[in-house]
Amino acid sequence: MARAPFELAGVKVMPGHRIQIDVPVARLYTHAPLHIPVEVVHGRQPGPILLVCGGIHGDEINSVEIVRRLLRSKQIQGLRGTLVAVPIVNVFGFMQHTRYLPDRRDLNRCFPGSESGSLGGRVAALFREQIVDHASHIIDLHTGAIHRTNLPQIRAQLSPGSETERMANAFGAPVILNAELREGSLRHYAQNRGIPVLTYEAGEALRFDEWAITPGVRGVLRVMRRLGMLTGEHRRRLPPAAELANGSSWARAPSMAFCGRRCASGRAWRRARCWARWPTPSGTPKRPSYPWPMVSLSA
Repeated sequence: MARAPFELAGVKVMPGHRIQIDVPVARLYTHAPLHIPVEVVHGRQPGPILLVCGGIHGDEINSVEIVRRLLRSKQIQGLRGTLVAVPIVNVFGFMQHTRYLPDRRDLNRCFPGSESGSLGGRVAALFREQIVDHASHIIDLHTGAIHRTNLPQIRAQLSPGSETERMANAFGAPVILNAELREGSLRHYAQNRGIPVLTYEAGEALRFDEWAITPGVRGVLRVMRRLGMLTGEHRRRLPPAAELANGSSWARAPSMAFCGRRCASGRAWRRARCWARWPTPSGTPKRPSYPWPMVSLSA
């Protein structure tokens, strides 16, 4: 029996086909239409419906590049199930090189949204209704903020033996952060609907960081293989087991100064060792900074 077509935003995708769908989101001041680009790969064989999305924050371009490379990968040929890839969700912020929407709202605090709400609420409602609600699994791609670099990490609400935990372990990021849900986020909405969801954080905003992009692409492919969406054997060497963290916090400078780091991002650093010094422009040394008993540092 032939597999049924996959329908998204009123467009039907037949089994074994791949199509780009432009989902109308708004009109600009010039009355020009604005769309969220979506690529759907609908496999001939049944399987999960995986949503991989980037650019919920418009300046997080590493996430856009991860989705682009995923779609170019030969490994997704012969896909089982359906891949819904959205490189840019916040098209408003992406065009302006900014994290936020024009109304200064954070789209990742607007879910589930409302068709009669603010601009952020309306975009969230559209993305939820047209795209998110179709998914059986979700990988949401992010980066750090401007001038802040995130060590590649998975954020998820873990419970032993859950599908989310299996996806997180399969991804292969150096760190898995067992993170609480934030109200209004895509992860909060999806988790409450029973959809397994991962958030991948890596790199810096407005920068292409190869050390963040490549692990992101490979991690998504590993998850797809774990879900049974990809055929063939995995030939690459598996990454080391991830470090599991149950919390995170900021280590802040004691005063305004230059930061002279003495350790690389991601290294475990014990309390007794100084990880940074804060010299003045003239070179006068400031007091050193020491982390908590054992931490993995992200610049």
